[in-house]
Formats: sequence, structure tokens, C-alpha cells
Amino acid sequence: MPKSKPRRIVLLAYEQMNLLDLCGPLQTLTTANRSRNSDQSALYETIVASVDGGLVITGSGLPVMTVSLSTLQDLKIDTLIAPGGCGGDEYYAPPKLIAWIAQRASTVRRLCSVCTGAFLLAAAGQLDGRRVATHWDWVSRLKIRHPEIRIDADKIFIQDGSVWTSAGVTAGIDLTLALIEADFGHQIAIRTARQLVMFIKRSGGQSQFSVPLAAQSQASGKFADLHAWIAAHLGDDLCIEKLAAQANMAPRTFARVYAETLGRTPARTVEAMRLEAACRALEETDLPLKSIAAKTGYAEEQNLRRVFQRLLGVSPTQYRQRFSEHAAIS
Repeated sequence: MPKSKPRRIVLLAYEQMNLLDLCGPLQTLTTANRSRNSDQSALYETIVASVDGGLVITGSGLPVMTVSLSTLQDLKIDTLIAPGGCGGDEYYAPPKLIAWIAQRASTVRRLCSVCTGAFLLAAAGQLDGRRVATHWDWVSRLKIRHPEIRIDADKIFIQDGSVWTSAGVTAGIDLTLALIEADFGHQIAIRTARQLVMFIKRSGGQSQFSVPLAAQSQASGKFADLHAWIAAHLGDDLCIEKLAAQANMAPRTFARVYAETLGRTPARTVEAMRLEAACRALEETDLPLKSIAAKTGYAEEQNLRRVFQRLLGVSPTQYRQRFSEHAAIS
């Protein structure tokens, strides 16, 4: 049986774009080629293109060599990926690049953006009426500029028909792993994720930073220390009295000040951190549910099951089967 041709992926480039928005997906696709089965031909052909070709200076200062868009005129493109990034507080992309996307979008099987690359696709008229993800810090600006778009501020990535969009920077790797899984199945995707030392899919949303880091970014130094302490003691009884004592505050004062500072109760933070720890344990280890429940503060396996059903809509076993490296290898 003849081997299939590789899927041609074009990654767009322009001045001041985020380097990782480009090289993250590019390296992921390259790693997928190395992770293919021995009887498979290369899975992907990758091309980095800009309006005029030649060197493009990224936001990090590192130049990237590109081909010009004119060289793609007669090539069939499977997937088009638009990275994000810009030099200031307002997104800007070359008008010629926007016009080219608008012209070629209907000819590609799949259209994708990473981070603020959603602005580029939106400017080309490709996101009207669609559900879209972008970097959390740019959500309001995208809404103002393109009110016709339905933005989900929490998702790591979103597929809406043939259009895929992702959250900020490293989320482009998550999106690319999802593309690989859709194209060639879970086994190839998870082999690729392993080589990249990545999860096949991150738990949670674009709390795109972990719960402890998100909490620390909002809190004073005292609460940042408290969150680090909580993360190290998830298996303990983390009642309000113990948390207040750790923060050197009276329980009632602590509860009030904490909620005023972070916009949520201490109990909600503990719950989120425990859930995140349980998800990571299910993704990374083959520990039995009983052990995970004890380590993450749920005490009993049944408590762990209830929380997963209530917050994630799946059982811990279903979560592990879907997202764990261990469950994927048979």
C-alpha cells in the first residue's frame, strides 16, 4: 500500500511576533514526525512564510528565516497557523498578510491561531460568530475590536468547525498536540507529548497558569507563602482555623481579608488546589485512587469521585483513561 503524503502545514511569520508561538507548534510537528510508526511516511511538511520572505525579527530579537507568501501560490495547504505577538499594547499585523489569509482561508482544511494570532484571523474575517480562545490578558481588547466573536476566556484551546484557536504562548503546543491527535490518533499524540515532556492535555482551563501560581500572583507576600504551604500540606485538615494560624491572623479576620484580596474564600482555593493535584496525579502516575485521595486531602476514594463528577463531569477513572500517559499505552 503506498504511503500517504505528509500534510502541509504553513506557519505564518511577521515582525515582532512571539517566537514561542511559532517554534512551539513547529517543534511539536517535527517531534510528531519522529514519533510516527516505522511503516509511516513523514506526517507533516512544515513551511514558515511571511509576506516578503527572508529574515523576520521576532519579539525576542531572534531572526527567523521565511519563504515569501508568493511561493505558496500553487501549493495545496492543509493547515494554516497564525502566531500572536506584537511590539506594543495594541495588536498590529501587516495588511498584506491579513489580505492573503482572507484570500486563502477557504482553500485550507484547517485554520488555526495561537495567542493573539486570533486578532490576525479576526481581521481577515475568519472568526465572525465563532467561539474563540486567546491570551487571557487580551480578551477585553479582542472583544472591543471584534464584538461579533464569542470569546471563551478560560479555554486552553477551542475547535469551532475547521477553525482552531488557542490561549497564550505555550497553549499553542497544547493546540498542536490536539491537531496531531485528530490527524493520527492518541498514540502518536502521546508519544509526541512524552518527547516534549508535556501532558497530552492540561487539566483545567486557562487558568493557564496553575492554581497556586494564580493565587500567588493576586495575593500579598503573606498569602503567597500561605499558598505554598497549602500546596505542601494538601493531605492535612485545612480548616479555616489552621489556615488562619498559618497566616498569623484571627480566623474571622483572615476569612474576610482573604476573600477581599483574592475574590474567593480560602475553602475555594483549597478545593481548586486539591483538584489540580489529583488531576496531575492521575495524569502522571499509576497510583491507585485510594492513595491519590489520601495524598490530596480527600481522605476517601468516594470523596474524590464525588468532586470529579461535580466539578469535571467525569469520574477519576474516566479522567485517567482519557488523559493519562499510563492508560494510553496498551
